[in-house]
Amino acid sequence: MLLTTTPTIEGYPIKQYIGVIGSEAIVGANAMRDFSASIKDFFGGRVSAYEDVLRQAKESALQELTNRAAQLGANAVVGIDLDYETVGANGSMLMVTTSGTAVII
Repeated sequence: MLLTTTPTIEGYPIKQYIGVIGSEAIVGANAMRDFSASIKDFFGGRVSAYEDVLRQAKESALQELTNRAAQLGANAVVGIDLDYETVGANGSMLMVTTSGTAVII
């Protein structure tokens, strides 16, 4: 399965557009991550605990997008858009949403 944020894939003409698909992944941020982040926020620096959670959520959302495309008979998804948000009480959860167009190349 080829995934791309571009509307086309060079060297692979799109034979059929199947349709717009989407996925989402929501992960909780626990108290230890929040504590670590507050210290990093005060002193400066990267917060690797949150970076790991964001990376995990992104990979999960893209895997779900891949699965949905495959169920529709697609072998690629073009024009992928990724969005990141905080949700829940006090922004305690991180959400990644993806959308794209399932195609056959």
